[in-house]
Amino acid sequence: MTDEPGSRESIIKTLASLCPDVDDEVLQDFVIRMDPDYFERFQPEAVAHHIQLASRLTPDHPCELSVLDKGAGRSEISIVAYDYFSEFAAICGVLSAFGLNIEEGQIYTFVEATPSPAPRREVLTTAGRTNGRPGLSRKKIVDVFLVHPIDRAGFLSPQHNVLRQTVTEIIQLLDAGRFEEARQYVNRRLVERLDKQRSAFTGLLRTVRITFDNSQSPTDTIMDIRSDDTPAFLYALANALAMRNIYITKAQIECDGAKLHDRFFVRNRDGQKLLDSADQQQLRLTAVLIKQFTHALTWASDPAKALASFDHFLDLIVKDQGKKGKNQALDFVSDKRTFPLLARLLGASDFLWEDFLRRQHDNLLPLLTDYRDAPLIKLQAALRKELDHLVARAKTDEARKEALNRFKDRELFRIDIKHIVEPSTNFPDFSLALTELAEVIMERSIEDCSAKLEKLYGHPRLANEKSCPFAVLGLGKFGGRELGYASDIEVLFVYDGSGKTSGKNGIENSEYFERLAQELLGWIEAKQEGIFRLDVRLRPHGGKGALANAFDEVCRYYSPTGLAASFERQALIKLRHIAGDSALGHQLEVHRDSFVYGEALWDIPAALELRRQQLRQLVKPGKVNVKYSAGGLIDIEYAAQYLQVMHGHNHPSLRTPNTLQALAALVNAGLVARTDGAG
Repeated sequence: MTDEPGSRESIIKTLASLCPDVDDEVLQDFVIRMDPDYFERFQPEAVAHHIQLASRLTPDHPCELSVLDKGAGRSEISIVAYDYFSEFAAICGVLSAFGLNIEEGQIYTFVEATPSPAPRREVLTTAGRTNGRPGLSRKKIVDVFLVHPIDRAGFLSPQHNVLRQTVTEIIQLLDAGRFEEARQYVNRRLVERLDKQRSAFTGLLRTVRITFDNSQSPTDTIMDIRSDDTPAFLYALANALAMRNIYITKAQIECDGAKLHDRFFVRNRDGQKLLDSADQQQLRLTAVLIKQFTHALTWASDPAKALASFDHFLDLIVKDQGKKGKNQALDFVSDKRTFPLLARLLGASDFLWEDFLRRQHDNLLPLLTDYRDAPLIKLQAALRKELDHLVARAKTDEARKEALNRFKDRELFRIDIKHIVEPSTNFPDFSLALTELAEVIMERSIEDCSAKLEKLYGHPRLANEKSCPFAVLGLGKFGGRELGYASDIEVLFVYDGSGKTSGKNGIENSEYFERLAQELLGWIEAKQEGIFRLDVRLRPHGGKGALANAFDEVCRYYSPTGLAASFERQALIKLRHIAGDSALGHQLEVHRDSFVYGEALWDIPAALELRRQQLRQLVKPGKVNVKYSAGGLIDIEYAAQYLQVMHGHNHPSLRTPNTLQALAALVNAGLVARTDGAG
């Protein structure tokens, strides 16, 4: 079928005889507005079928899908729908999620009589719909795919209906303007499929050839891609193009075995060709990196999360291209070890991406290259030496603060990489590595913050003119050496006693150490909530109390006659000296033992009521929370702590801030069955 000028009438006449039940206005609208190349590609019978599908579209029914058996296990899937932003990406994602490999694809869109200055697949609101036949004026798409199932189960008739329903649901989300929700919907389905396709990474693809041609089409740039086939590539690339306001007007997809040939007809956000060579180079780099990344995608623990994070990461490294010394993207393409590691990292943790990869992408390649040579747990002496060397080169307080936080972030990233990509690393070792780092960071922060304040106020002294000691105690996961990815750094700031600083502008010790605590809270940065964030809520009087407390005040508060609540006595189990004066820290640990493990009765009813409050407030009805639900992790920890408080007076071995060590001690003391303690 051809669409030469003057032949439209004959096309309409031919098609009218093939679909007599279709309204004339629908038929004419389709023929007049469809891309002329479409009529070169499809026979009249196929065109008539597409028109019949288009005739069923209404604003409330924006999509039609048909499946035709082509023999040899192959199927032809035709999708006719209204035109929406990111629609092609969503369709490709659904086909991949259903385990369908695309052998061929023909993607066409209505051509406006007067080209829009910004053609995009966007939803039209009810207010934007014209009178007359509902939905007639809206742009439409015809996407035809020849597919075969990846697994042996085949693509049977019941699955056709499920696919039809799924595509319809996604396009209805697009119709409502809920683009992110549609993407997440596709991602969830895609994850299930990629989990079934896990395989060893076989190295980089041999060839990814991408060219741009502005000579063949008067309106579009033709982006030609030849490469090996990879899981979800079309979905990932189409998403990346959509997010960069690159509009695909049509596409031709051919797959011969493991070889893929894609031709995308694209325009920029202004509806114009991609004429700028820099824009073309960025797009070429984007496509190459996505192609290589999707080849390694099955290595990710969460492929959908990895894809989403990689898209943001891609923006960062592509923007760096052309800057002096910035060749990360080229390094990525040339290093076969990088992509599977990156897939694991980006799919592992939102915290890891948000707090490290986004801010430290410049350092990613060296870290991915060097992490193998460094141990998971570095000795504190080695950490201290590296940090001191970096801080010593800084000339101002702000520069010292920046140096410390850069070191902290780099080491956190190294520890996380080691834990994620090396299955042999266990969680206790991971926690210990984080704890050792946190202690060194705290030590150095005390030194630098104290130096900053002493320039202003002098050195804090006791009433007897001796130096006033200061100590930091760890609590919670920090005190128990149980830090994880997103653990707060729970601390207690304590100084020895009253007095005054030695400077000309001397202030009371209480004010000095309050300011020191404030400095420390601002000195150690946490860009993402919950990652290395200092938490001082477990202090005397909680949020209403001073940030730093004198030793005597702490002892009075945490005593049988003090104001500490039952849960605060329990929380003090985790107290451990971290940094600062060791003698003062030891005194506090001794006092903790006398208070927590003393002969005062443990208020079991109050403890159980607190646990019931947690269940009501932190666990949604009908949901299971691995930490807070009944029988979850918190019950194990609390049960151990109850027994520690109740029996620690007679069994000194129970006096440990670490839960695993406490369980082992409870087993050895005969207070917990060995089978329960080992579980």
